[in-house]
Amino acid sequence: MTLRKRLDRIGADVKAKATSRSAWVLPKQASSFAPADTWTNKDNDVTPVERRTWTAFTILGFWFSDALNMQGWEAPSSIIAVGLTWREAILCNCLGMMIVAIPMMFNGAIGANLHVPYPVAARSGFGFHFAKFAVVVRFVTALFWHSIQTFSGSFALTNCISAIWPSYLNIPNHIPASMGVTTQQMASHVLFWCIQLPILLIPPHKLRWFFIFKAVVVTASSIGVAAGMVKYASSVGDIWAQEPLVHGSQRAWLILTCMMSSAGGWATMATNIPDFTRYMRGTKGQYWQGLFLPVISTFLAVMAIIATSAGKVVYGQYIWDPSVLASMWTGPKGRTARFFVGFAWVVGQIGTNLSANVITAANDLTSLFPKYINIRRGAIVVTVIGGWVMQPWKIINSAASLLTFMAGLAIFLAPVAGVLASDYWIVKRRKIDVPALYDPHGRYKYWYGINWRAAVAFAISLGPNLPGLANSVSPSLGLKGGIVHLWDVNYLYGFYVTVVVYVSLNLIFPAKETFVPEMISGDVWVGSAPYGESDVIDSVGEDGSLDTSVEKNRLEVETEKF
Repeated sequence: MTLRKRLDRIGADVKAKATSRSAWVLPKQASSFAPADTWTNKDNDVTPVERRTWTAFTILGFWFSDALNMQGWEAPSSIIAVGLTWREAILCNCLGMMIVAIPMMFNGAIGANLHVPYPVAARSGFGFHFAKFAVVVRFVTALFWHSIQTFSGSFALTNCISAIWPSYLNIPNHIPASMGVTTQQMASHVLFWCIQLPILLIPPHKLRWFFIFKAVVVTASSIGVAAGMVKYASSVGDIWAQEPLVHGSQRAWLILTCMMSSAGGWATMATNIPDFTRYMRGTKGQYWQGLFLPVISTFLAVMAIIATSAGKVVYGQYIWDPSVLASMWTGPKGRTARFFVGFAWVVGQIGTNLSANVITAANDLTSLFPKYINIRRGAIVVTVIGGWVMQPWKIINSAASLLTFMAGLAIFLAPVAGVLASDYWIVKRRKIDVPALYDPHGRYKYWYGINWRAAVAFAISLGPNLPGLANSVSPSLGLKGGIVHLWDVNYLYGFYVTVVVYVSLNLIFPAKETFVPEMISGDVWVGSAPYGESDVIDSVGEDGSLDTSVEKNRLEVETEKF
């Protein structure tokens, strides 16, 4: 009877949502800071104390979860393939991670101190409405990568299944070649998507043990594959003796390009890291990621190079794709190893999708459509669009130009990260009015919700990089000279030029209405009166909005502080 009642309720809910848009409206949270005419929900609000469970150890597990993935294993291949050596591949990877770790730590402190997600934190520098543009840019990036990494995970799942049932690889194909996918690949994609979906619905603050599990599994697998291939080949291969295929200035610019590619791959995380550090228990643990990311990425790159070089001795060719390498293993021991390596990369891809893509994009949707979407609904929307609507098998088959364009999205994300970091650390000096971030008519509305200073800094950062992006996507344009070489340092230019321009404009034309003498914490605003004034918080309405007398009293207290 209990099951029947539950099914009846589900059926009634589905019927209501199919016939009425109002049935999709989320209940407004009583803890919301938004005024009566603005909708928000719990996932956009300040993270409550009971959800702040992350520590430095959790951050370590998080970066093991995020950085250990199939794309990270394959990264050295692209660097060596263009003519550089393994030493330069490791150097580019390590320095690229260090470059992007700087804005990552600065922006991570915003989440750890304010306990708000990135879409809300961005309102301080961009303005309440212009921040939505920054959110959309990041959402598109996360959506594409979720699509690609989901389909990549299906290849790892194929290794698991074929290790048990080898005939799985012989499924007849009934899908036209024009679709870019076979029946067997589609079956693996469906299975992987179904396995991944329930994990994506777990609330972010409960994911720390999954990150730790992935860290152990993928690390052990990476070491095992490298050691096993060296033992099997009785040699580490000839890759260590390779000489560079390019020389002179071309080699120098190529090193910078590869370095920016490594940094650009994490440009999204450097921007949206507050989505995760908002769950930090303290404010200092997140700074360890400045060490964790370069070390973990370099470790994976070294394991990949060793395994691939040894594979050249065994198979006569460099096999950079870990799923293809595992598929070469036969016999009882080989199939057993193939299963466990495939399982490790299944966990790895799900973990990366969780940390880098789904939670990221879901937070974006909750900010853009708070009346209808929370993190759980956002995760469902993202994985349905990324897994099926975007048809990732066609994305992968469309070759390097699209991937180059996606990496080029870093030029859009670099100025966003620059505004976010410089606004918090230099312009506002960490003194943010957290409740005002939720008010479209509050101190961060600037000019019609747009901070023109951020817009100018964004344009100056983006403009000179666009010709280089166009040339990388379509080399037939034949662009030459300094404008192309600027693209070789695109992330460094984009981030630091934005910081200089944005800070300079704020020094010349300060937005004084956005300054407060001390940070106004969301915790203080909810739990007790700011600055010790017991009469500041009179009431919070049933709809979650603040009483008008509250705002008046708060402004009076701030005036006295000034």
